[in-house]
Amino acid sequence: MKKDSKNLVLTAVCALLLLTMAGCKKEAKQTLPERSWQLAWSDDFDGAAGTAPDNTKWVFDIGAGGWGNSELQYYTNRTSNAQLDGDGKLMITARSESFGGAGVTSARIKTKDLFAQAYGRFEARIKTPTGPGLWPAFWMLGSNIDATPWPQCGEIDIMEQRGQEPNVTHGSVHGPGYSGGNAITKPYGLMNGRFDTDYHIYAIEWGQGYIDYFVDDFLYQRITPESVTGQWVYDHPFYIILNVAVGGNFVGFPTTGTPFPQSMYIDFVKVYTQN
Repeated sequence: MKKDSKNLVLTAVCALLLLTMAGCKKEAKQTLPERSWQLAWSDDFDGAAGTAPDNTKWVFDIGAGGWGNSELQYYTNRTSNAQLDGDGKLMITARSESFGGAGVTSARIKTKDLFAQAYGRFEARIKTPTGPGLWPAFWMLGSNIDATPWPQCGEIDIMEQRGQEPNVTHGSVHGPGYSGGNAITKPYGLMNGRFDTDYHIYAIEWGQGYIDYFVDDFLYQRITPESVTGQWVYDHPFYIILNVAVGGNFVGFPTTGTPFPQSMYIDFVKVYTQN
């Protein structure tokens, strides 16, 4: 074969390889149709350092008792557990200290009775804490929970992590027939880096008959009515929760190597409706 013919063959093979690689890359991104979003609610956590989160947007859960998961912390409304840092961040801090009969304190804030929405994009930019037994979360509960108790009201976990696995996050739903240890869930792991060393955007895009889960705009899971092993209960408004739990069924318990205090830093929370 002549040299020119060999070059033509090599060029054709290279072109075919490039096309194949491009196709694989496109599939890996799981590209979705463009969606047009309109901001409906947000908190950028602007305010003076040391002040509490905006009480027109957030209320506190307070107390101990395990919170249904054998957790160790006492949730307080003290600024030592939840405060603005003066640089546009909210800090939720778990501390090793004796308080109210518990050996650990932390905070859990929610938008219950202040804001709830059905469908849309819910996102937060967060840097999470690390260490065995730490359980940071960004999640939602059905706003009908007082009349329709959990799990019938529904639960959407946009982000929850085990502090001992700093490169893995989880997205889950809990409902009737698939709650607690039987939740419909999927982990997502970083190829490089850790969730506790930088900020990441955790989000869902939720519509009639689907909930899409994203980390940094990468779609890693879609849950539909066919995915769940019980009733689909994601057709009514949900409110938002941010917290750092310590210990419990999902993460196990702290060890002597768990560092305290540990903070979850939240840059913003935003909710959109689809145009």
